[in-house]
Amino acid sequence: MILLIPEKTDVEFEAVARVLTAMGGKIKRLGKYWIKDETLIDRPLAIYGNQTFAMVLAQIYKRTLISPDDTLIARLEPQWVKRVIHHTTIGALQAADFPLFIKPVIPKLFAAGIFPDLAYFRQAIGSQDETEEVLTSEIVKPIQAELRAFVLAGAIKDLALYEGDADLAGGREFLLSFLASYNEQLPATVVVDLGFNEALGWFVLEFNASWGAGLNGCKAEKVIDCILAATI
Repeated sequence: MILLIPEKTDVEFEAVARVLTAMGGKIKRLGKYWIKDETLIDRPLAIYGNQTFAMVLAQIYKRTLISPDDTLIARLEPQWVKRVIHHTTIGALQAADFPLFIKPVIPKLFAAGIFPDLAYFRQAIGSQDETEEVLTSEIVKPIQAELRAFVLAGAIKDLALYEGDADLAGGREFLLSFLASYNEQLPATVVVDLGFNEALGWFVLEFNASWGAGLNGCKAEKVIDCILAATI
């Protein structure tokens, strides 16, 4: 297996690289990643990097990246999200809806965040098409802790707190219950982020793709299989 990673890396990329190398795999660090390397075409490849890096490489080398359905969170039952979430369009947003957390369904279309009012939101996103899909969320304050978990075939490979402080065992129990109910709607490999609030308890924040998610405290040796499985 050859893992393609950006030439400019950080401690998390290097941790993944060390683990794969110890397993007998190889690392290919790419600078001008948009230029096809003919020696890689028929080799077993996996990709780990930011969205642009990964998507371009997947297209060049005809690989499929496994990603979660970003709109799934809007269809979850209230017990899992602990807030009101809608899947809608930019054009459907009304002044009375704000303040809101808004995230584009197409990643990086605009910066996700909390918007105090409609005018501020319109100014922030510029001339985006009215039909562009977004996810809107009721604002939860405060989020006292955030947890990241790498999941493979319904099993938690590792999880860690990356913001704040909370009972990690409680987060694991919540996630296991969630996976028991929704595993069939999740891809084979996925990263699940949870939030914690004393009044609400644990809740699902968002889903991320294993090919692009940072470790955020998880151990590379425990989640390497999740990363490799995200490229077909």
